[in-house]
Amino acid sequence: MAMLLEEITMSEFQKGLELTRSVIVPFGSVEEHGQHLPLGTDTIHVYELARQTAKLRPVFVTAPVWYGLCRSTKQHPGTVGIASETLKAISKDICLSLYGHGIRNFVLVSGHAGGTHMASILDSADYLTDRLHESRFAVLSILDLVASLPSGKVETPGDAHAGEVETSLMKYLRPGWVKGTSPREFPSFPKFIIARNKLKFWPGGVWGDPACASSEKGKEILELEAQLLSEIIEELENFQE
Repeated sequence: MAMLLEEITMSEFQKGLELTRSVIVPFGSVEEHGQHLPLGTDTIHVYELARQTAKLRPVFVTAPVWYGLCRSTKQHPGTVGIASETLKAISKDICLSLYGHGIRNFVLVSGHAGGTHMASILDSADYLTDRLHESRFAVLSILDLVASLPSGKVETPGDAHAGEVETSLMKYLRPGWVKGTSPREFPSFPKFIIARNKLKFWPGGVWGDPACASSEKGKEILELEAQLLSEIIEELENFQE
């Protein structure tokens, strides 16, 4: 039984607690992904990853958090971002509620890997770890999983956003939503300096090479990511200090 919280009843939730006290909380974003991918790419990716992982082991999966902190892309058309304080509050509230219902192992995984976004989620997890004494937390992004893929699975060095990986995944998960392609691009933000005009340094909104993408590659990447995430959950469940 896939234990997706939006689909199961309260009695099914109670029965599920006999199998696991672990949950995946997927975080995404509504954010530009070049000229060819939908704004919801991060959320679609991470939620489908959570669903795939739930096929491999007993684990609850929450409905995804659709909005994230989007600093570098906030000027690109269509991006809808939230503040760090908002993201922290949402993260804490979801986990506190689940803890009250018996969940003890929390895997906060994000399809959006922005540095300030991830720092906000990590701060929330650290805050709760100090206060919920039976809890265990793991925090990671899709890029952490991609970095752990076997060598050669991703052709484009430094691929990170709307490039080879995400375009491959969307060609597999939502092929009708992929609108052609976008040029290969890497942002050119200055080191240490906060750019006011972010579009000047990243006009196309791509970080990688979409031309290297394929549906077959997307299927393989998703399955490998799910296996890696399943292993992280097992490690978290057995973690002792």
